[in-house]
Amino acid sequence: MKSLFTIVFCLLSLCLFSQDKTLEPKLENIKWIAGTWHGEAFGGITEEIWSEPSGGSMMASFKLINNGKVSFYEIEIIREIENSLVLQLKHFDSKLRGWETKDETVDFPLKYITESKVVFEGMAFERVSDEEMNVFVDIKENGKTETVKFNYKKQ
Repeated sequence: MKSLFTIVFCLLSLCLFSQDKTLEPKLENIKWIAGTWHGEAFGGITEEIWSEPSGGSMMASFKLINNGKVSFYEIEIIREIENSLVLQLKHFDSKLRGWETKDETVDFPLKYITESKVVFEGMAFERVSDEEMNVFVDIKENGKTETVKFNYKKQ
């Protein structure tokens, strides 16, 4: 009986300590996103470049290339606001004409941060290693939501 209790206790401890700990919503805790990332999605080549945290924000540019031509761009920011983080972005076509209106952004409020994940409502970043990350984006179309995975390698 004592050995069974010991085994159960060890397994329970292992499970509890192996889970990612929730971190404070600070840019410093997600600075691993910074860098130049390349991958494939939507049948094309993707590039996403994130700055280091400064001035209370991180910024990024994104582009999708299909058949040797740009399909669209995005400008993204993650900023500290009211003791949390929010990811905001705007889309642009290949001629840099905005999809959203002048004052409109697509906003993703923060849900939580761990050492290997940053989860916003509708978008998540997952650190696979220092040289690889996955980004998951919920795309709503025709009343259905599909999660698209972007696998990036750091350049």
